[in-house]
Amino acid sequence: MRKIYIFDTTLRDGEQSPGVNLNMQEKVEIALQLEKLGIDRIEAGFPAASPGDLAGVNAVARAVKNASIIGLARSREQDLDAVHEALKGAQDPCVHLFLATSPIHRKHKLRMEKHQVLETAEAAIRYARKYFDKVEFSPEDAGRTELDFLCEVTAMAIRAGATVVNIPDTVGYLTPYEYGNIFKTLKENVPGIEKIQLSAHCHDDLGMATANALAAVLNGADQIEGTINGIGERAGNTSLEEVAMALETRQEFFQAKTSLVLNEIARTSRLVSKLTGMVVPGNKAIVGANAFAHESGIHQDGMLKEKTTYEIMSPETIGLKESKLVMGKHSGRHAFREKLIDLGYELGDEQVNAAFAKFKDLADKKKDVSDEDIRALIEEKLIETPEVFVLDNLQLSYGNQSVPTATIRVKVIEGGSAEEAAVGNGSVDAIFNAIDKVTKEEVELEDYSIKSVTQGKDALGEVHVVMRQGDYSVQGRGVSTDILEASAKAYIDAVNRLIDKRKAPARSKRDNVSLI
Repeated sequence: MRKIYIFDTTLRDGEQSPGVNLNMQEKVEIALQLEKLGIDRIEAGFPAASPGDLAGVNAVARAVKNASIIGLARSREQDLDAVHEALKGAQDPCVHLFLATSPIHRKHKLRMEKHQVLETAEAAIRYARKYFDKVEFSPEDAGRTELDFLCEVTAMAIRAGATVVNIPDTVGYLTPYEYGNIFKTLKENVPGIEKIQLSAHCHDDLGMATANALAAVLNGADQIEGTINGIGERAGNTSLEEVAMALETRQEFFQAKTSLVLNEIARTSRLVSKLTGMVVPGNKAIVGANAFAHESGIHQDGMLKEKTTYEIMSPETIGLKESKLVMGKHSGRHAFREKLIDLGYELGDEQVNAAFAKFKDLADKKKDVSDEDIRALIEEKLIETPEVFVLDNLQLSYGNQSVPTATIRVKVIEGGSAEEAAVGNGSVDAIFNAIDKVTKEEVELEDYSIKSVTQGKDALGEVHVVMRQGDYSVQGRGVSTDILEASAKAYIDAVNRLIDKRKAPARSKRDNVSLI
C-alpha cells in the first residue's frame, strides 16, 4: 500500500489565521506534539518575516528529532539565507520556496512575463540547493495557472534540483475533478516526474480542501499538506486529521495510508485549539465535540444495538475514550434507560415512563440535558428528598485585610435550630466550613460551579456543588440573586441528599428504586 507523506503547516500557514500569534515556547510545544503524532514534515515558519519567526523556527529545528523541519521562503536569496540560518541544528532540514505562476498573479502582483517567472524560480531553486539537499518548490496559485505552463514550470523545477513540487490551490477555487486532473496531467506529460514527489496544498474557501486533497491522492500525489483542525488564512487549509482518517477508514478505496499515530489526533487537536485560541466547531469532522455524539433516538437505538450502524470509525482510534449519547429532545426511551443505568439508577417500567415524560419536558426547555440534570430529575421528581436542614440565616464578615468569617443558622427537621461560625480562605470556603460544623457531616467537595440563569445586573445565579462521602456522591443546587446565599443553599441541599442517600437501601425496597 502506497505511503502518503504528511506535511504539516500549522506553525506557518495555520499561524497566519487572523488573531493567532504563537510565541516560541508555544511553537515548540506544538511541534513536539506533531512529532508524537508522526508527522513526516513540519513547516515551522517563515524565517524572513521577522527575527522572532527566525528564532522560533530555529527553536523547533533544535527540539524536533524525528521529523523533517522546513522553512518557507520567497524566491529571493535573502529569504533563502534566512531559512539556512533558522534551520541550523535541524536533523533533517528542508526549504520550501514559492513563486506565483497564475495569469492574475503574474500581471497584478509580480508584473512578470512567463519567461521571467521561469528564470526567477530556477535561479532560486539552484541557489537553495547550495544549502539544502531537500528543496520543495510551489508555483503559487497553481490551481489557476494554465495547465501547459504548469507542466513547463514543473519540468523546470525538476531540472533545477527540486525534490518536491507542490501544487497549491491557493485560493480554494478548484473542484476535486479539476484538481485531480492537474496531477494526472503532470504525471503523464512532465519528463522526469518520477524523480520527485508531487504534493497537494489546498485551501477551503469553497469547502472542498479535504475532497481536493483526496482527489490528488487518487491521481498520484505523494504528499498532502495541511494543518491541524484545518486552521489557516481565510477559511483555512486542508484538515490533516480528516485526510488521515479518510485514508485509514477507506484503505480499500484509496490504496494508500499515512504513518500517523492516529490515537494522538485528539490530543493534538486540543493542544492546537488551546494555544491558538481557535475553538473547534462542534460539527467539525473527526475532532469536533459532536463527531462521535448521537442525539437522535433512532441513531441512539442503533448505536446501543451495534455501533457500526452509525459509526464508521471508533473514537478510540483518534484517542478518545468512547462515543457519547447526547441526551436531548430527540433521544428515545432506550437511550434514556441506558443513561439511567450508567448514572447508577435502576427503575421499574412505570418509573422509567414517568421519568422519561419529565425528561422530555425538560429537554424542550434546555438545549443540553446534562447528567446532573438527569440526576436531579430522578432524585427531585421521583424520590422526595426530605430537608433535614433548612437555611435560616447567613451572616458574613469579609475584608481584604481580614479573615472571612461566616455564621450559619439552620432549622432542623426534628425541631429547633442550630448555629455555628467558621473562617475560611474566602467567603464561600467559610460558608461551607460553617455548614460542615452545624450539620456535623464530614464531606469532600468535588466540584463547585456558578452560572447565570437570567440576565441583567439582578440576574439569578445558580450554584452547583458535587460532594462525596465515602462511596456516596451527591449534587446540590441553590439559586439566588446573591451567589453567596446560593452557595449556602446548594451545599445544604447536597447535605440533605447525602443523608437521604444513606437511607436509600431501605427506600429502594419500598419504592422499587435501587442504586447500582
